Amino acid sequence: MDGKIFLGGGGVDYAEKQGLTLKYANRHGLIAGATGTGKTVTLQILAEGFSAAGVPVFLSDVKGDLSGLAASGSADFKLHGAFQDRAKTIGFEDFAYQAFPVTFWDLFGDQGHPVRTTVAEMGPLLLARLMELSEAQEGILNIAFRLADEQGLPLLDLKDLQALLVWVGENRAELALRYGNISVNSIGAIQRRLLVLENQGANKLFGEPALDLTDLMQVAADGRGQINILAADKLMAAPRLYATFLLWLLSELFETLPEVGDPDKPKLVFFFDEAHLLFDGAPKALVDKVEQVARLIRSKGVGVYFVTQNPDDIPEDILGQLGNRVQHALRAFTARDKKALRMAAETYRPNPRFETEAAIREVGVGEAVTSMLMKKGVPGVVERTLIRPPSSQLVPLDSAARSALMRTSPVAGKYDQSVDRLSAYEILRDRAAQAAKAAEDVEAKEEEQSTAQREFNAARRYSGSRVSRSSSRSMRIRADDSFGEAMGKMVMKELTGTTGRRIVRGILGGLFKGR
Repeated sequence: MDGKIFLGGGGVDYAEKQGLTLKYANRHGLIAGATGTGKTVTLQILAEGFSAAGVPVFLSDVKGDLSGLAASGSADFKLHGAFQDRAKTIGFEDFAYQAFPVTFWDLFGDQGHPVRTTVAEMGPLLLARLMELSEAQEGILNIAFRLADEQGLPLLDLKDLQALLVWVGENRAELALRYGNISVNSIGAIQRRLLVLENQGANKLFGEPALDLTDLMQVAADGRGQINILAADKLMAAPRLYATFLLWLLSELFETLPEVGDPDKPKLVFFFDEAHLLFDGAPKALVDKVEQVARLIRSKGVGVYFVTQNPDDIPEDILGQLGNRVQHALRAFTARDKKALRMAAETYRPNPRFETEAAIREVGVGEAVTSMLMKKGVPGVVERTLIRPPSSQLVPLDSAARSALMRTSPVAGKYDQSVDRLSAYEILRDRAAQAAKAAEDVEAKEEEQSTAQREFNAARRYSGSRVSRSSSRSMRIRADDSFGEAMGKMVMKELTGTTGRRIVRGILGGLFKGR
């Protein structure tokens, strides 16, 4: 099918051939259905189709099954016969087994190349969502980010943010005059949430080298688009971290890529598996942001495909923008299920040959109700479709093969070692050290001055005691004057004569000569 990705077909009451038009593939899409109805296989064949058309793909592997895209299917596989029969039934003459170019990624760095971003790139809105902060706590986080910008404090990893929050707490009195009240309790609550994130492994997400988005948009030497697979089986233990990371990645693509208008095929296709996690408990501001990104990112050449169990999981404003749809079976066991089934059926353009609601309820595993955009982006009539078999391996890739592919991948060695360069933590640490040294110098100077003051006071006391002793001696001398007064007069009378003057010269001359 020229310009299309072949999805499947069928016989009576089934579409002859159903395909996704590449020109409208950036108009986004939906893959929905109950557990076990074939959503993962549909995602796999769409990834194969985009790759074969030269379109890079990013998807998350929640159950580990999609790693098989890197290996060729085999005639030894137990479903080989069923695949051959399905291919013949739907008229898939070109069906053949083949592997596809795959790059593995992993936030934890275990099953793929590490994926990192910086705290600054994540931003306060997504971080507040990730930590489930209150409005007051989110306000303090925004203050911290503003101060980081104003004071040249790079926020790269979690310890940078933790150090900055400590600094904000220590200077809250001065900052309150400009930004309003800053509660110590709120800062403490944010710090505790950061500890929880660390325990969930988020410290491995934040840091450098940060992910270069161009590495997600590579084309292999043979012209096929690179399929980027994020290992998400462990990540699903922290669902909010999983959803926030994918939303950040989508936002970065939106903010970074240039406008391309209406390209003949997308520059990148982004699959958001378990999409309900993105919207569970999400504040309106975040939902509005997702809606904005979904509405505008198609002009950047990026197609976004949400994968979820029920279309009801997607907010209506976003659901209305998903033009290409593959709806697997929905089960109606409760009143809520029946309502969701009816609403899902009403979103399709009806087909006079069958009732849409009944078809959604009746299709089996590997079958779906599909509706693809046609010429000028008009939704096609809903069709019942037998989904084509995958060309790649349907079971997970073994660890040895995964490791071998990682060693030869286009980004091998680029992200493996983390880099801890000068950032807010180190700058604030150095400032604190300088402040501590300055305080020590002031204390030493004060101590030196105190010592000198004590010595001065001691000297004054010593001088005062000498004066007192001199006064006492003078008093004693004055007391003796009356005794020696008469003798002195007699001596002075003798010294006034010639003999006396000779004696004085001799005594005084000898005295000074001796000196």
